[in-house]
Amino acid sequence: MRNLFYVLLLSILFLNLGCTETSKWEPLFPNDGTPQGWFSGHWADVANPAPEGTDWQVKDGVLTNEGVRGGWLLSEKEYANFELKFDFLLGDRGNSGCALRVPAKGDPAFDGIELQMADFRYNQEATDSELTGGIYRAIAPKEQVYKPNEWNSYWIVCDGPHIKVELNGVLIQDFNMGDYDMTVMRHNGEEAVPINKRPLRGHIGFQELSRDSKAQIKNIMIKELK
Repeated sequence: MRNLFYVLLLSILFLNLGCTETSKWEPLFPNDGTPQGWFSGHWADVANPAPEGTDWQVKDGVLTNEGVRGGWLLSEKEYANFELKFDFLLGDRGNSGCALRVPAKGDPAFDGIELQMADFRYNQEATDSELTGGIYRAIAPKEQVYKPNEWNSYWIVCDGPHIKVELNGVLIQDFNMGDYDMTVMRHNGEEAVPINKRPLRGHIGFQELSRDSKAQIKNIMIKELK
């Protein structure tokens, strides 16, 4: 009987260790150089090539597009439920974005989810949903806590239709995609896919549309959820 008890106890410990192992934080860019396991595409349709001269590189753990603006860097792997955290620094006219579960074609801002990263000086007529913390053109952040010309920190949770975002430790987004059935307008004036019909699985990544100094992103970690 005692031996059976120990066998059961060891089995439980083994299963718990297995669960911990599958839910640990992993760096998305563990090595310097050209990112491996990633592809680049045009900002308006990632199925098209990124602008000639695009050059995403990691140096000393910092991800930057050292080439021309106008493209996305997306993971070859698709993700469904996960936590994602990273730090980012924008210049005076910085404009970037974080793609969440986007398809391999179309505009991530309208065919998936784009969490905006943009300094207000890039476009002084921008709405709240077009500035840092906004779900692009769809959902404004609860409050604006972006720090210009400083390192900022995002913590993002995508769990089914529930999306939660903290910026610099402040909860700025907490919503269920199913609650948003309104349409928003694409840059060409056409209606985009409503938030409640956007995918729950897809690629993640980063954009570079800055004018002047380039966006810098570091400490990029992901933890997949069951």
